[in-house]
Amino acid sequence: MNQFKAQNKRSVIDKIMSIYYRRRVGSAGDECLLDSGVHLMRYPKNIHLGSGTYVKQGARLCPCNEQAEIVVGNRTTIGYDSIIFASGRIQIGDDCMIAPRVYLVDSDHGVELGEKMNAQANNVEPIVVQDDVWIATGVVILKGTFIGQGCIVAANSVVKGRLEPFSIYAGAPARKVGVRR
Repeated sequence: MNQFKAQNKRSVIDKIMSIYYRRRVGSAGDECLLDSGVHLMRYPKNIHLGSGTYVKQGARLCPCNEQAEIVVGNRTTIGYDSIIFASGRIQIGDDCMIAPRVYLVDSDHGVELGEKMNAQANNVEPIVVQDDVWIATGVVILKGTFIGQGCIVAANSVVKGRLEPFSIYAGAPARKVGVRR
């Protein structure tokens, strides 16, 4: 029995709300759970959640346009008050742990002089988080990031670029500080 099932007692209201949320998303695998207070924003049919995935209260998942996708693998946990904004594609693998207040965004605004920033097109690059990754509290993951299998990202880090598998990253900007053994 996994840690979540061993420690979590769900109320009848939680179970009913989870069924309601599961019907709003594009797909949800067996035993996928969404707490009450989860926000499925704009295009919830573009959200795909694997079996055993758990999305905790206050999390916000937002495919920002009709083509954007959020894909979460099996047995992954998305922590309290985490935010995932996809203008293109954000893909999270199996068995990942995303702690509270993590922010993933796959776009930013254009900043060319001569035109107001809020009128410029978004610059979009996908985010990929491979399997068995632990992203600690308060991490910000920016567009174009690839986090290799088995990585650990320390609390309050800011991540952009390619993170090597089975490595530990920390800081703003995140830098490799160790290797899992």
